[in-house]
Amino acid sequence: MSRYIFLFDLDSTVTKQEILPTISKRLGIYERMSELTESTMRGEIPFKQSFLQRVELLKDVPVSEVNEMVSRIQLNNHLVDFIQKNHDRCHIVTGNLDVWIDGVIRKLGMERNTFCSKAIVKNDYIEDVFNIVDKNAVIGQMVLPFVAIGDGNNDAEMIEAAEVGIGYGEVREIAPAVLACASHAIYDEEKLVEFLERLL
Repeated sequence: MSRYIFLFDLDSTVTKQEILPTISKRLGIYERMSELTESTMRGEIPFKQSFLQRVELLKDVPVSEVNEMVSRIQLNNHLVDFIQKNHDRCHIVTGNLDVWIDGVIRKLGMERNTFCSKAIVKNDYIEDVFNIVDKNAVIGQMVLPFVAIGDGNNDAEMIEAAEVGIGYGEVREIAPAVLACASHAIYDEEKLVEFLERLL
């Protein structure tokens, strides 16, 4: 019997949209946010630097408002079903901030199974980011063989280190760095879930 655990990126893997660009569209700062996100996805800007710049763009928006918007973002329901049915063997690994994604993580029932960045909040506004998730440090904690699923440049090392590394490209283009190291590239959600079920 397989003893794999499953590590999922959140944006454009579990969600049907990139979280921060979707929110920024509603707030009228889409162009700048999108530019930073795309540059990061392509590996042109280091993730930490880009993420702090993106947080800066949203610092004047109440945390509760961002959390509410993120909670309404559409999810890939077949993947969500897989995650919920195999809850103990699945983890979300995302650079997004805990205070922004809390609602969607609770909706997934993954409060105890999520690795994410963390912020200090004062009076409903972000005061500081004190931890940006290091996906390499996360995979370094894994004892069992793991399957990694993602699409962005910052998922590449996690996917390369996985026993089975999957680039998922239905929502957006898979980053070249992921394609270069993934053992599989899948472009259809149902096919992805069928494949993951065979690994159980």
